[in-house]
Amino acid sequence: RTIDRSDVALLLLDSKEGVTSQDSRIGGFIHEKGKGCILLVNKWDLVEKDSNTLVEYERKIRYELKYLSYAPILFISALTGQRVKNVLDIIDRVAEQTKKRIPTSSLNRYFEKWMEENPPPFYKNRKVKLNYITQVSKAPPTFGIYANTPDGVHFSYERYLINRIRETFGFEGVPIRLQFRKKRKER
Repeated sequence: RTIDRSDVALLLLDSKEGVTSQDSRIGGFIHEKGKGCILLVNKWDLVEKDSNTLVEYERKIRYELKYLSYAPILFISALTGQRVKNVLDIIDRVAEQTKKRIPTSSLNRYFEKWMEENPPPFYKNRKVKLNYITQVSKAPPTFGIYANTPDGVHFSYERYLINRIRETFGFEGVPIRLQFRKKRKER
């Protein structure tokens, strides 16, 4: 219920323990509910560091929490106060992303380019035609894509489109949802 009431959830990870099954479960709830998310790695002052430590920790967290790949990671120490001041700035940034609305004209201008670069694969020997895209809601950002065969869009192509939306328009720390809809026939 706490996750339901939030706009942005902070998932606190222990740097000594790594990602636990409980962390993973809570992270799954955050993602399913479509909330903004920030991963905080606490007790960073206790970790022995070399030049690759931060990169290795981040890689491991990204691997274990793949579904939260959009969430920023901040390494902090509650005991020493290291980077704790940065948390509020990141919360504000992610909260702003949850409210972002992209005009349909801008979306479709890029949407055409994305499909030219990588057209959708065939489905049952038929060409999948994606007609246009529009943002249907915020928090989480949800985009409706109208197609001739909505069931024919493979999850890998859906991931491709989400990645292009994120690269072009941001949405840091926020899950993006796509809804494929059948285009109505014109009369």
